[in-house]
Amino acid sequence: MTVLAAASLTETFDALGAGFEKRHPGVTVSTTYGGSGALAQQIVQGAPVDVFASAAGAPMMTVTKAGLAARPTVFATNVLELVVPKGNPAHVESLADLSRPGLKVVLCDMTVPCGSAAQTLLQKAGVAVRPVSLEQDVKQVLSKVELDEADAGLVYVTDARSAHGEVATVDVPEATAVVNDYPIAVLEKAPNPAAARAFVAYVRSPVGTKALRDAGFGPAP
Repeated sequence: MTVLAAASLTETFDALGAGFEKRHPGVTVSTTYGGSGALAQQIVQGAPVDVFASAAGAPMMTVTKAGLAARPTVFATNVLELVVPKGNPAHVESLADLSRPGLKVVLCDMTVPCGSAAQTLLQKAGVAVRPVSLEQDVKQVLSKVELDEADAGLVYVTDARSAHGEVATVDVPEATAVVNDYPIAVLEKAPNPAAARAFVAYVRSPVGTKALRDAGFGPAP
C-alpha cells in the first residue's frame, strides 16, 4: 500500500505504518513524504497511490477537483513555531525579530502549506521578512537551522518537537491564529482500496489519535 504524506507527518506516520503492518500481516506500507503541493501533483499526474495525507486543504482540493479522491476528512491540526540553533546565538526572542537586518531566516516556499501559513502569520503580525532561502518542505527548514545555516526558521510545532533538542524554540503566541488542517483521503484509483480504507481508519482511531497528540498535533476541528 502506497501512502503520500506531508513531510511534517514523517515520524508519526512511520510509527503508524509499522503499527498497521503488525495488525495486518501481509500488508506493507510504503510512505513517501514531501511538500503537500508536490505530492498532489504526483497524484494528478498519475502516480499509483492509495492514501494521500496533506498538511492543508488546498493540495487536497487539487486532488479532489481532479476527481481522484472523494470525501477527505480532517484528522489533525498544526501550528507554527520559531526554531533557532541551540543556544540561540542571534538572540531571537519574538516573531518581530525576524525583520532585523542581517538575520538569516529560512522559510518554506509559498507553494507548500508551511510556507503559505508562514506568510499568513507574518502578514497578520505585520512583520516583513527577507528569507535567505525558501525550502520545499518543512523538514528542510528544520535541517537548515539544525546545521546552523540559519539564525531562525518557522516550522510546525510537531517538527520542533521531533528535533529532540537539536534546536531551541521561541514561543509565537500569534501562531494560534493560523491553524493548518490536515485532511486524509483514499484515492479513487487506489491499487489496494481495502487496505487504504483500513489505514485511514487506523489513523483516525484512538491509537492514531494518541500518536498524533503525542507528536504535538492538535485535534481535528
